[in-house]
Amino acid sequence: MKIVNPNKHNLSKEKLQFMDELFMDRYISTGKISGTQTLVARNGEIVHCHSQGLRDIEQNLKMEDDSIFRIYSMTKPVTGVALMQLYEKGYFHLADPVSKFLPEFKNQSVYISGIYPAFDTRPVNREMTIRDLLTHTSGLSYSINFENHLDSAYRHVFDELLPDRERRSLDLKDVCETLATLPLQFSPGEGWLYSVSIDVCARIVEVISGEKIDDYFKENIFNPLGMKDTGFIVPKKDADRLTALYWRTPEKKLVLDDPSGNKSNMLIDKVYKGGGSGLASTIEDYFKFSQMLLNGGELNGKRILSRKTVELMTMNHLPDNKTLLDMNAGGGFSEVRYQGMGYGLSMAVTVDQAATQISGTAGSYNWGGMASTFFWIDPKENLLGIFMTQLRPSTTFPFRGQMQAMVYGAFED
Repeated sequence: MKIVNPNKHNLSKEKLQFMDELFMDRYISTGKISGTQTLVARNGEIVHCHSQGLRDIEQNLKMEDDSIFRIYSMTKPVTGVALMQLYEKGYFHLADPVSKFLPEFKNQSVYISGIYPAFDTRPVNREMTIRDLLTHTSGLSYSINFENHLDSAYRHVFDELLPDRERRSLDLKDVCETLATLPLQFSPGEGWLYSVSIDVCARIVEVISGEKIDDYFKENIFNPLGMKDTGFIVPKKDADRLTALYWRTPEKKLVLDDPSGNKSNMLIDKVYKGGGSGLASTIEDYFKFSQMLLNGGELNGKRILSRKTVELMTMNHLPDNKTLLDMNAGGGFSEVRYQGMGYGLSMAVTVDQAATQISGTAGSYNWGGMASTFFWIDPKENLLGIFMTQLRPSTTFPFRGQMQAMVYGAFED
């Protein structure tokens, strides 16, 4: 990667270096995390990229610039781009019912009470649309949510009935058909809830394109952008570049969750490849994807989306310009704060900067992953930032706010 002097783009080199010193002093040297990578780019050029700490504590392996990370829900914007490529070709409207492509989602119901499989339900007020999926206003839920017995049903179905060793024989079609048997948390469009919605989007990509989602990603996004290290499986030849994944226990202990190297689950070729999570990537690859969005859908002469489609994706699609908090989202899990945040088509959008209480700019968009990775893109400042580490859960430490505060604090213009 070519890195230019940040002063060229009115950023303080010293203050950006202080950012990495803080992560080292506060988190790495104290044993709270293994290591970090940070990348900042402005006006299309990388002005800061730094790797530090270890990619594997047990084996004392150094974090390298080409280390590979599990990016979990940072897969979601990739799926959003894939689906919107098909939107540009006229295959669907955002207002189309999901059942037009996935008939199993016809005649859905809304949860009232009960325990799986005996639910008391009512009919939906309207059908679920594709935009509902892209904005998490579909009424679907996640097994990581803990609000009621319906969330428990997701865990029962997907964590107990479909454990990892068996899920390898199930594909997106099988999973979506199972999802459609469960009632919704609310009628589509009447709330916001982080969910499996983007996995269903990936299935729609498969139905429309006739390709498996991993093949579609590779052909239409990864290869054109030169994202050579991004995919659902880490090849054995690259196993030594994979970072170890860690889990912080309630007792504040750092324990190994998934190892690096040949013993990692990331080397297993699973049949189920979802659009909501699952990708592994490098900071350089995700920079290429992010810079493509910041450029309005193009990178190095390869156009992935039109500028107007990127603008459509990155505006707030919640009704009446509401925030996540306005949509009664405060009780569920999310990769961002609810205050001041709206939601576009597969990523969060800053609506009220003051309400977020984090440095930035209204109109910026972002998302993160379960292992504490995240990115944000600020079109007004022609700026993007990416943070990589491997710690679950992502709510453990305030990396995002700290990095953004220090990057914007480095401005000299």
